Amino acid sequence: MTNKHHYVTHLECSITGKQYPAGQIHGLSEAGRPLLVRYDLKKMKQQLSRSDIENSTIPGFWRYAPMLPVENPSDRVSLGEVITPLIPLQQAASIIGGKQGNILVKDEGRLPTGSFKARGLCLAVSMAKSFGIKHLAIPTNGNAGAAMAAYASQAGIKSTVFCPEDTPDVNIREIQLQGADTYKVNGLINDCGRIVGEGKQKTGWFDVSTLKEPYRIEGKKTMGLELAEQLGWTMPDVIFYPTGGGTGLIGMWKAFQELTELGWISGKLPRMVAVQAAGCAPIVTAWQNGEEHAPVWENAQTVAAGIRVPVAVGDFLIIRAIRESDGFGIIVDDPEIMAIRDEIAQKEGLLLCPEGAATAAAYKQSIEKGLISSNETAILYNCATGLKYPMPEVFSKIDKNSEVDYSQFID
Repeated sequence: MTNKHHYVTHLECSITGKQYPAGQIHGLSEAGRPLLVRYDLKKMKQQLSRSDIENSTIPGFWRYAPMLPVENPSDRVSLGEVITPLIPLQQAASIIGGKQGNILVKDEGRLPTGSFKARGLCLAVSMAKSFGIKHLAIPTNGNAGAAMAAYASQAGIKSTVFCPEDTPDVNIREIQLQGADTYKVNGLINDCGRIVGEGKQKTGWFDVSTLKEPYRIEGKKTMGLELAEQLGWTMPDVIFYPTGGGTGLIGMWKAFQELTELGWISGKLPRMVAVQAAGCAPIVTAWQNGEEHAPVWENAQTVAAGIRVPVAVGDFLIIRAIRESDGFGIIVDDPEIMAIRDEIAQKEGLLLCPEGAATAAAYKQSIEKGLISSNETAILYNCATGLKYPMPEVFSKIDKNSEVDYSQFID
């Protein structure tokens, strides 16, 4: 059974505009750049309304199925996705210079496999299933590999994952346990990506690297669709997004364009802010220099492993979204990231991952520099559960055989 509400018309090279037929397996365009899925939005506007989405009984982001490329409902792979909550910062708002109620954390750590990578990989694996692809391979700093392994196992597809050897141990173990053949590589994610790319001919696997297939963008687009619906089809003033490969920022910007064309949202779109770490900031540096493409960042290092991406195939798409939205790029350093993570956890009870904490550090810096106002509504993307990352050790002990000195528990 196919879906009568299926609106994909074609795919389009993001740099040349050349059109490619839908319904066929594609990687990058002939120009070596990402392909974007295009829809018949006029027809969608006639046949689909906001209330159709709002009244959907399908849980999680599959409620947006008519706006996504999976034609046959039986190809939808699911691990029980949820609509991720928007959590207003209360006690912690003042720490980063904002006002209570104006800073909302979109907590993507509630998704299957504990990160927002579930969105993109769920769509990529569902499309792979629809095409009958038998073997998927991916380079990962952790969370993308975990998501791909889990969804591929659910779909009955073989998966192979390559991680930099210093990827957080819990991520590597999680990937292997969820069914992927898992390998550590003595290099960075771009080195892992080269191994995947060079192995395509020899192994027959399909490369699901960031933006090297067209459907991870469509999965990440659901962050924008979901945010718009949660905010009653209005837009926040500014979105802070931890940027590595940048699929989510590109996907959200695509979602907002499509929603505007459908007439579901109107007015000013959010300023998109790309957040990178001082030890790996190719996109922000290129943006600052007025460039559209970013050279490889040498010796990339940051505690926020997910944004340690030295080179991004969609660099120009990220930078265009920043410019078109009147946004900006911002660089934060590792000590700021970890200090804010700890402070928000202790004051707010909200455990951010380092990449999510980077957005809070970027918000604080933006307020201090006058780039944004505390009266504006800001969304901070926490891209994964903080439980996946190393946490400070506990040293305090009580000896059960000695008399307990209770005065130590009183402030």
